[in-house]
Amino acid sequence: MRNKQKRILFKVIGSICALAAAWLFNYWQGAPLMEAQYLISLPFQSQNQLLLEDRLTNARILELEQRIVELEQQNKQVTELLQKVKPKLQSDLIAPIIGRSVDSWWSQVTLGKGSKDGVKPGFIVLGVGGIVGRITTVTNHTSRVLLISDPGSRVGATVSRSRNLGYLRGKNSQSAIMHFFSKPPNVKKGDLIATSPIGNLYPAGIVIGSVTAINKDKKSTPEAEIKLSAPIDILEWVVIRSFQPKLG
Repeated sequence: MRNKQKRILFKVIGSICALAAAWLFNYWQGAPLMEAQYLISLPFQSQNQLLLEDRLTNARILELEQRIVELEQQNKQVTELLQKVKPKLQSDLIAPIIGRSVDSWWSQVTLGKGSKDGVKPGFIVLGVGGIVGRITTVTNHTSRVLLISDPGSRVGATVSRSRNLGYLRGKNSQSAIMHFFSKPPNVKKGDLIATSPIGNLYPAGIVIGSVTAINKDKKSTPEAEIKLSAPIDILEWVVIRSFQPKLG
């Protein structure tokens, strides 16, 4: 009998404890349990936060390193341009190529200098290696260049060795075709080609390229293939030089 009363008493006490625990949990809305969960997960949250911060820091370092490389490359290109082109006139301007269309890669480029900088249509554009083109249109802060590699471009040219004259027509590539006025022309592979002394759109004596092939059997006028000396497809900086074309 006494054992039975003890069992009943234990059950009552257990029920009271369970009710008390449930009431406390409901009263605090599980705060102790949530606090315990937070404390358990805190080390993992800190570790995740550190990993996130490390990724952001590494990304920032890579960005800064890339900027340094880019600035070094730009400085190298400008230095090389100054050494090779050697601006002679006070009005010479160094300009970046800021626009280029895939569809007209060999035809035209846009420069980051315009009328506010004194640029006018007809000015010539030089790059490492020689002539690049001439300014055709100008806005306040930009200017457009017709490249000598464009098929519509016509550049008066001469063979530096023999002084034979002709004109150059672009081929949308690093090569161009020179049409000679005389037949047969005194020209051979390796001859250097420069702008003509009687040309209207460019000053005389600027390097254009060199002869890579000759076709003297052309029925109309003899031709020579010219490799352009300025790497027009990869230029990023150029020199704009004042020039008044002889039009009309």
